[in-house]
Amino acid sequence: MAGQIPQRFIDDLLARTDVVDIVGERVKLKKAGRNHSGLCPFHQEKSPSFTVSADKQFYHCFGCGAHGNALRFLMEYDRLRFPEAVEQLAARLGLDVPREGDDDPRQQARERKRKEGVNLLELAASFFRERLKMPEGDAARAYLDKRGLSPEVVRDFGIGFAPAEWEAMRHHLGERGISEAVQIEYGLLVHREDSGRTYDRFRDRVMFPIRDIRGRTVAFGGRVLGDAKPKYLNSPETPVFHKGRELYGLYEARQANARLERLVIVEGYMDVVALAQFGIRNAVATLGTATTEDHLSRLFRVVDEVVFCFDGDRAGRQAADRALRTALPMMIDGRQARFLFLPEGEDPDTLVRREGAEAFEDRVTCASPLSEFLFELAAQGRDLARIEERERYASQVLEAIGLLPEGMLKSLLLTELSRRTGVDQSSFESLMMRHAGSEPGGRPPVEEAVTPPMAEAAASDEAPTTDGALGLMARALQLLVHEPGLVERLPESDDWCAHEDGDARLCREVVRLLKAGRYRSAQVLLAHFHGTPEGERLAALARREPLVPKRLRGVELDNWVAYFQRHRRKRSPQEEYDALLARSRTGERLSQEERQRLNELLMELKG
Repeated sequence: MAGQIPQRFIDDLLARTDVVDIVGERVKLKKAGRNHSGLCPFHQEKSPSFTVSADKQFYHCFGCGAHGNALRFLMEYDRLRFPEAVEQLAARLGLDVPREGDDDPRQQARERKRKEGVNLLELAASFFRERLKMPEGDAARAYLDKRGLSPEVVRDFGIGFAPAEWEAMRHHLGERGISEAVQIEYGLLVHREDSGRTYDRFRDRVMFPIRDIRGRTVAFGGRVLGDAKPKYLNSPETPVFHKGRELYGLYEARQANARLERLVIVEGYMDVVALAQFGIRNAVATLGTATTEDHLSRLFRVVDEVVFCFDGDRAGRQAADRALRTALPMMIDGRQARFLFLPEGEDPDTLVRREGAEAFEDRVTCASPLSEFLFELAAQGRDLARIEERERYASQVLEAIGLLPEGMLKSLLLTELSRRTGVDQSSFESLMMRHAGSEPGGRPPVEEAVTPPMAEAAASDEAPTTDGALGLMARALQLLVHEPGLVERLPESDDWCAHEDGDARLCREVVRLLKAGRYRSAQVLLAHFHGTPEGERLAALARREPLVPKRLRGVELDNWVAYFQRHRRKRSPQEEYDALLARSRTGERLSQEERQRLNELLMELKG
């Protein structure tokens, strides 16, 4: 698949990297014979049980069992995805990371375009920083001084100034050979269709570069100095910037503290920067949009606790309700979400200046846990002394609990709902089970149905369906994404997923990777497909918790395989022949059994 990092490059990279150096930069190590030892960074301990071997290029903790090579350590310690860890190691050696398919002209063109865009935006960021230092930046510097920002914070966040001229950026980049078309594509220029005029998008604004997780400038936000509208202006969506994914300040937070434990989501750039000025370097901001699943996925790869910070007014409560619904499906065991509501009329910027950093951090520490906010939200405006109101209250909480993945939090919330309502917990569990089974694509427990119910068997194998339910093949693929070790239960042949829809093709690819023994971690499996449509599909499946409990997922996969095998046997010879032939023509390598079956079908159809 184009875009994958060649295994030979990864092997060479590890051969040229010393794991002792990588770990030693983050953990205090002492020489202990042929090895090095220290306190494990992955669990609390008082005496060293963490060992790094220069001979084996391997680390291992005898306390918690953490182990792996240099790449694994970067992924676990720095909370990096697999491609990011590879690129970080490669950067240390001054190497560019190759991708399979780099000899494909279309792939090369896409990569050139991406690099061209990133370089262009870095040039723009440098231009804005330089203009802030010039006489024309006097008003911008005065504004930053008035907001109490030190030169160090201005430097750390790369803050600059866009002059009031209509074509300053256009001329600056044009002199460096960058066409107007490219400047327009990456959001630096605006082209008016009615007049044909082209001019700078950002003018007379304090400029905040928006950086990705690696520190590359991918967009800008500008705060106006005068009375122009809007007060804040962001870059539009571009080939390298998607506001539903990026978070302002995340790169800077990680630079300030490599071992972050908590991140606070605030509303705007100045909130992030003002908190940083007071030493609170763990705030990030969404970019003019509500918090998305992509935002939270990115944050939970870095920390285990996220605090949503909202205004205390009605709009803030509504935004918190949306954030809660986005967060619930992602709350696997070990993760935490809290909700902080500020006094009316205050924002983080004004509040930290009035109360100070310690008081603000106390508010963050005392923010409502997700569980308390969930119950509080459901009770709002209801008289719980009335049975009908208690029923609506319980139904709303139960609906929210249904969004949670299976785990301890879900069980504890059901117990708490039972305590608060006086209804037996088993009744709620029964209601949830019936509700899940009655939804489109819902299923009874695996013990009750060895084969998929007729409603599902009649559904398309394509996924997802229009109502959000997963198709049949997607359910099997979802189990493998969540539990890669289940591949050991699969039959030798992959003919059970021989269909030609997208999920079946992807399932075959995933099965082959898992059987090859390369991946036994969902995280590394997703990293293999990173940056591709298939990767987005797998990530979407990973975000959705399977409907069956963890202990029954192996049996569930067995049932799906048996179902698909029976379904395959019911296909006509022509359908089976067409499916195998289509796979062969797309360049997919058929197994010996499949090639033999193809020949048998050909003879049968000719006869």
